[in-house]
Amino acid sequence: MDAQPDALEQPQPDITPHATSRFMMHASRAERMANAVFIWPAVLVMLLLSIFPLIISAYLSLSRFQLVKGGFEIKFVGWLNYRKLLFGSEQTHFFGALKPPGPLGWLVLAAVAGLLIYGLARYLRGRAVTVGGLAGRLFGALVGGGLAWLVVQAFAPGARPGTLMVTLVYVVVGLVVQYLLGLGLALLCSQQLYGRRFFRVVFLLPMMITPVGIAYMFRMLTDTNKGPLKPIWDLLGMSGFSWVSDPWGARGAVLIGDIWQWTPFMFIVLLAALEGQSVEPVEAALVDGATRRQIFRYITLPAILPVSTTLILIRMIEAFKIVDLPNILTGGGPGTATESLTLHSFIAWRTQDLGGSAAVAFLLLVLVTVVGTAFVNLVRQPNTEEA
Repeated sequence: MDAQPDALEQPQPDITPHATSRFMMHASRAERMANAVFIWPAVLVMLLLSIFPLIISAYLSLSRFQLVKGGFEIKFVGWLNYRKLLFGSEQTHFFGALKPPGPLGWLVLAAVAGLLIYGLARYLRGRAVTVGGLAGRLFGALVGGGLAWLVVQAFAPGARPGTLMVTLVYVVVGLVVQYLLGLGLALLCSQQLYGRRFFRVVFLLPMMITPVGIAYMFRMLTDTNKGPLKPIWDLLGMSGFSWVSDPWGARGAVLIGDIWQWTPFMFIVLLAALEGQSVEPVEAALVDGATRRQIFRYITLPAILPVSTTLILIRMIEAFKIVDLPNILTGGGPGTATESLTLHSFIAWRTQDLGGSAAVAFLLLVLVTVVGTAFVNLVRQPNTEEA
């Protein structure tokens, strides 16, 4: 009896190289179409939410908004809003009433110049010197020197700082104090101390409160007439004292609130950096007889320097946008003593000067970009340096 073929056996298709190439071509085309289908909606949303408002704001900064019968009118005025801030009627509001620096101002300028020259010289001693890196650091040195010159003139005897200078005070003083306090707390909590887990949680509590809540809380605490600290103010002889009547007292109140809120951010990031560093170099240094100060100076500090640079840059960008505390705590007063650039822009917007508000906002954008780039160029080290 002849063998019958298996009924389940099917003839196999003839797969030629041409059919394989066509299949791969269609698969590649389908993959590209899938990427476009999934990515382009997100790109369009980002353009709609960020790029489009940025373009509209740029056009508003070059225009004048006016209410007219039946609606409003936007008239293009070119660079008039910027000229008014930098050279016109709003110059004293933006820069302040500048005066020649006194002896202390010249001393500060000399110290800043020395630090900038030291940074440039340290970079030039390295092996990885490039034209772009040198140009970036020279640009950063010029920006730092120019801002220092404006600051010493704005805070000279008889001068009055504007919103730009007040913002720089918030940024510089706030960053220095927040970093030092955060680093100190992180060093303490990284030790084997009793109750350190409890204090880690307590130190994070200010960061959980909204800026508006912190502003109202410090507004209540600084009230020497009926606040919860009134017995303490009475004991110190400060009953009836108004923080907002004195420019530096008002700035100090804003700075204390800002430092109290943002020190936990510095603390938690620096604590993670300290606990993430390698323990072998520290143990080797202890065996060799190094002191704790030497270990911190030559091992710990270089190990956390990259994290510190990124941390300060992020906090710097956020500090330039401070608005809640001066708005609620002091209202920008007395006068414009505590008014930041963001509050300046907000007040101009509230008075329907949309062009002036947008101009201040874009000048703030330029300032943050320039200062951030200069900071990174000055603190960034070459890959290899000479011993």
